[in-house]
Amino acid sequence: MKKLFIKTYGCQMNVYDSVRMAELLAPLGYAPADGAADADMVILNTCHIREKAAEKVYSELGRLKRLKEARAAKGGRMIVAVAGCVAQAEGKEMLARQGAVDIVVGPQSYHRLPEMIARIARGAGHVLETDFPAEDKFDSLPEQRAHVGPAAFLTVQEGCDRFCTFCVVPYTRGNEYSRPVAQVTAEAERLAANGAREITLLGQNVNAYRGIGPDGERWSLALLLAALAKVKGLDRLRYMTSHPSDMSDDLIAAHGDIAALMPFLHLPVQSGSDSVLHAMNRQHTADEYLRIVERVRAARPDLALSSDFIVGFPGESEADFEATLALIRRVGYAQTYSFKYSARPGTPAAAAHNQIPDEVKDARLQVLQALLTEQLHAFNVTCAGRIMPVLFESRGRKDGQALGRSPWLQPVHVEGAAPLIGEIAEVRIEEVQPNSLKGALVRPAVRERVLVQ
Repeated sequence: MKKLFIKTYGCQMNVYDSVRMAELLAPLGYAPADGAADADMVILNTCHIREKAAEKVYSELGRLKRLKEARAAKGGRMIVAVAGCVAQAEGKEMLARQGAVDIVVGPQSYHRLPEMIARIARGAGHVLETDFPAEDKFDSLPEQRAHVGPAAFLTVQEGCDRFCTFCVVPYTRGNEYSRPVAQVTAEAERLAANGAREITLLGQNVNAYRGIGPDGERWSLALLLAALAKVKGLDRLRYMTSHPSDMSDDLIAAHGDIAALMPFLHLPVQSGSDSVLHAMNRQHTADEYLRIVERVRAARPDLALSSDFIVGFPGESEADFEATLALIRRVGYAQTYSFKYSARPGTPAAAAHNQIPDEVKDARLQVLQALLTEQLHAFNVTCAGRIMPVLFESRGRKDGQALGRSPWLQPVHVEGAAPLIGEIAEVRIEEVQPNSLKGALVRPAVRERVLVQ
């Protein structure tokens, strides 16, 4: 039995891809390793969205090179592979720069890993696969059979056709592609049969989903959600990440019509300034975004919103930044992700002449995050004293404690709930902590669908 260690960077889609790679390699005799030092094969599944992403990967490769050399000195062998978006963007350079790398594989080609490993075993040297293959990657992946836990990810859409000027996704993940409805439904049924009570549908632009349905027609994400809500054993559905321009009428209505669809929506806006949104090629205005928010909240009054924000985008003025703060105050967010703008090689924004100084970006980010933290706390405070259904996902730090998630994706710690992992139980929220909630069980877990009041 060989050992496999996968280190995952970045988004939930990479988490999903890492799980599928492990399943793909299991028939070759690879079992999970606790760390890189114990592994016969190490895969770095990389992300190119965050600042200095590539530098972090090269730093890790330097450490792996030493482990690989130590293994070789004892007559053993370690295969080092780099997957994901950094691999896609910098594959050839990576092979030239770091000799410890055996395999570089892009996010659309990892289903070819068994063939690539075989080529390495035959002495083929380095192997590079960063094409966008014609065959469907998902058709080549094995069916999931392992226990997946109470909450699972399921990729239904990949790629993006929006071409925001700061984003590398269209270049590393390719054009938008939606998996067929039957394929998605079959995977959801397997996940539910193996213990999943909640599934989050993933896509770089997931609400642009247009998969072929059993009727031969293109199905929207709303239709897909309605079909998945009927899967036996599934109580909760979520989806991310979405583009405001793809929030269709039927998807907005689905938030009020589908009980299993949780009252939480991640809808990135990036900026509250129309001039910055135009420079980003976001293809919507701040007012259009606000109208979408109003419509979704009308469909689901208890909806909580999450978003992404970039500060210090090239050309962002103080007035532009104030417009972002104004939008945040008007919407009121329960959760957010915020970043300083950092240039991604090959994107249009990286070549802009009006870059913002780092000290200005730092100052604006501090102001932005202070406001967002205030809103997060304010939302959590509204939950104090409430009774809500919690899906318990894992053990807590204390004996007998379990960690679960509220319908609004908040972490909830409950004493004495460890036997209920994998179940949904009603919990009274007793304490609001800085990054989570603490509660107590109200009554035993339930297996039927739980409607959020």
